[in-house]
Amino acid sequence: MDALRQIDDWPSPAAAVAVVTPAGVVASRGPVGQVSGWASVTKLVTALAALVAVEEGAIDLDQPAGPPGATLRHLLSHCAGYGFAGDVLLAQPGTKRIYSNTGIEVAAVAVAEATGIAFPAYVREAVLDPLGLGLELHGSPAHGLHGDLDQLVLLAQELLAPTLLAPETFAEATSVQFPGLDGVLPLFGRHTPCDWGLGFELRDGKQPHWTGTTNSPRTFGHYGGSGSFLWVDPVAQVALAGLCDLEAAAWIRDCWPRLADAVLAELGR
Repeated sequence: MDALRQIDDWPSPAAAVAVVTPAGVVASRGPVGQVSGWASVTKLVTALAALVAVEEGAIDLDQPAGPPGATLRHLLSHCAGYGFAGDVLLAQPGTKRIYSNTGIEVAAVAVAEATGIAFPAYVREAVLDPLGLGLELHGSPAHGLHGDLDQLVLLAQELLAPTLLAPETFAEATSVQFPGLDGVLPLFGRHTPCDWGLGFELRDGKQPHWTGTTNSPRTFGHYGGSGSFLWVDPVAQVALAGLCDLEAAAWIRDCWPRLADAVLAELGR
């Protein structure tokens, strides 16, 4: 795809991207076998594991977890009240959308306690091994995975055509939780509202956004501070995955949306 040539001009010399549909990889560019930090794209895998635990009946989305008044649902949708890091509470549960590594980490603890299985082992059994990713979670469930683009593509294919979760569970995970909450999307500013699913960041009407201006409002996914990203547009039936060796910063605000728009245009979606 000509659109992927854009990454040659990115400030990251090791950028790798892939365009994926339910049929497989349409095109890729860059060092697809180079291992990179997935950073916060890890949150998608952690959310899937938590939802598998919900379907297994080990834990319920609305049972208490985290600070008083919070539930697993609050934790996964970044509105339990925790700040970005640390256990300081900045708001009452359900009142603000505060992007939080801590909330995801506490959610993983809740899953581990409910299942009786250490979370790295549970996420391997529930998600990583069934998808053939061959990865191990080291460190934080919010940002601890490392892998190459081929492995990220396997996750993209799962999100395009889910097999781990029942359709109704996946639909809930990619729907707005606690509608109407304002918040800040890192590097893209404050949004009113700042909609989020269960671990999945939702495009909805956010502007500016890290996906393209032509992505459908139903687009979901995540990006990470390592320059990683994965979005899935269920209307266009396209996913775009990327890894690089450069920290996400101001450069992504132009590069990522422009690439997304070019990919969708070239595919005629």
